[in-house]
Order: sequence, then C-alpha cells, then structure tokens
Amino acid sequence: MSTAERGTLPRRRARVPFLALALAVVLAGCAPTLQPMGPRVAAPTLEAETFRTADGEALPLRHWLPAGRPTAVILALHGFNDYSNAFDSPARFWAAHGVATYAYDQRGFGGSGRPGIWPGSDTLTQDVLDAAAALNAAYPGVPVYLLGESMGGAVLLAAFAGRDLPPGIAGLVLSAPAVWSRDTMPFYQRWALSVAGWTVPWLKLSPPRGLDIQASDNIEVLRALGRDPLVLKETRVDAVRGLTDLMDQAMAGAERLTVPALVLYGENEQVIPVEPRSRAMRRLPLAEPPRHGPRLALYPHGWHLLLRDLNAETVWRDVLAWIADPHAALPSGADRNPRVLTLLDPAPDGTDPAEAEPGSPLEAPPVP
Repeated sequence: MSTAERGTLPRRRARVPFLALALAVVLAGCAPTLQPMGPRVAAPTLEAETFRTADGEALPLRHWLPAGRPTAVILALHGFNDYSNAFDSPARFWAAHGVATYAYDQRGFGGSGRPGIWPGSDTLTQDVLDAAAALNAAYPGVPVYLLGESMGGAVLLAAFAGRDLPPGIAGLVLSAPAVWSRDTMPFYQRWALSVAGWTVPWLKLSPPRGLDIQASDNIEVLRALGRDPLVLKETRVDAVRGLTDLMDQAMAGAERLTVPALVLYGENEQVIPVEPRSRAMRRLPLAEPPRHGPRLALYPHGWHLLLRDLNAETVWRDVLAWIADPHAALPSGADRNPRVLTLLDPAPDGTDPAEAEPGSPLEAPPVP
C-alpha cells in the first residue's frame, strides 16, 4: 500500500460515522409522525362539551338529547377527515324519537389538538372503549349502541373482533365501514403507499381534479363539507398509511365479529371498492334472527354517506327499528334486498374487481 493510500484511510474511516449520522438524520426525518395515547393518568370522563381521555386529552364532544330520559344512547364515530358534526341530522331525528346521541372528534380530526396527525389504530380503539364505558356509567340501565361511519366503522371492527361487548353496550351499527385493506389493492398501489409512507410521510395530498368518485347524492351536504374549515381538505401520506393499517385490521377482524351488529352499505357506494366490501361481507359470520351476530342491509338508493344521503331518513328509521328489536325485519326491507348476494358472492368469472377499479387510497376523497 502506498503512502498516499495509507494517508487516505483515516479520512475515509472518519467519514463513516458522519455518513451514518447523516443517514440516521435523513431516515428520522422520513419517519411517520404519530400522536399515540400517552400514559393513563385518570378515568376517562364525558363533560359538557369535552371527552377527556384517559391520558388527559380534551376531545370536542357533541350531544343531541331527547326531552326526557332516553330509551337508548348512541355513541357515534365519524369518518376520515370528518368530525363529530357529521351526525347532526340523524342525531336530531333520533333525539325526537327518544334516543340520545353523543359524538366526539377523534384524535387527529376536527377540533382535536393536532388535526391531520394520525393517532394510531390502538389509540382510536382504546378511546372508543373508554368513551363507551363512560357513557354506560352516565346512563345506568340504558342500552348503549356504538355507531361508526366509514373509518369509524373500521375502528369498531378492529375494536370488537373476537371480543365480547362490554357491560351495558348492546350492539354496533357499521355504516359503510372502511375495509379497503392492502390485500385487496393491486400491487402497484401497495408499492406506492409503502414507498411514499417511508420517503415523504409529511407530504400533504388532496384529491386530484377530475377524480370521478362521489360520496353522496346530497350535493348540498358535499358543498357544506367543502366549506367547513374543520373538515380536512389535505391528508398527510403517513395518515393515509395509518388509515390503511386500520383497514387491514378491520378486514382481518370481520370474520371474528360475533356481537350484535347492523352493517349498512349503499348500492351506489363509490369510495370503498366492491372487492374489499364483498370480501369483508363474506367473512362476516352473518346471523339470521333470532340468532345474535352481524346482519347486513343494502340500500338501493344509498351512497357512501348513507346517514346524509337524500334517502337518509330511511336509514335513520332502520337504525331506530333495529335498536328497538334487533330480531325484527327492517322497515325498509334493505336487509332482504336480493342484491345483497352480489356482495356475498365472488365475481362469477373469478376476476378481482379491485384490479379493474380506478383510484387508490392516495387518491381517495377527503371524507371516505
């Protein structure tokens, strides 16, 4: 080895720690940002306008109460990029029929402390379990039902897969649950999500112009969502990745959901592709009355935002009827819709509809 070569060795070796440190800094800068639950410091409580979580987080709380003592209480979980005001119309209707509704802004959404930052599936599921326990304590002897719309439905699927309902909780209502799991995505969508999640997790995305996906036939509702400053219009890549993790759990948990549950979808659903919907519904251990377990209802005029569509009152009435008697047929007949079989049967030609459908989680509308 020459003198010149020997002289370069110390310099090269000196670069190694520097390069390792630089690489660590770069990778740390690309790590997903989360806001998980902290240590439990107190019992979770429901205050006038706040759900105070077990780790002391103050989440905005809304409630719609009947004139007298409620016959039932609904705890409602909103969808991705939405917030608790999503339930204003159905909750007013239910209150007029004696049912109270509570809804809080889930962490990372609405008026919570760090909107846009994903909290993690475990945090979302623990929060709803804590809120349900607090509601049960506030209304002893009154049945409590948990309702989740889209992402909220995925939270409930993840929370109660293989789990019995806690005392006082009578059942679940899953409205267009988000079940777009990775195993139903084409490989290039999975690849894009993985690469983006580790390289540009901070990047904010908005739905591309011309994206032909409609969440509801209620145009006024869609316009109101667009004007509402508490509805997120841009989504961080790491939040999309976190949502997909949650939907993976929801899909995996579908076959282990054995508690009383009413699962609702619309025939005009465009946000959640048909293959993940069909696969999740086939996995559900569907129950016919008088057995307990999940029941499926399919609405001919329903879209993704079933509780806010033009035909929403039909769904509101079905929810009330199911709460009153989970064994009775629904007034709308949606639980006897023959097209339910199109969700329960795989494609006759053996193809995977997800491969043929446009869009990906990175292109989803702001309120799935």
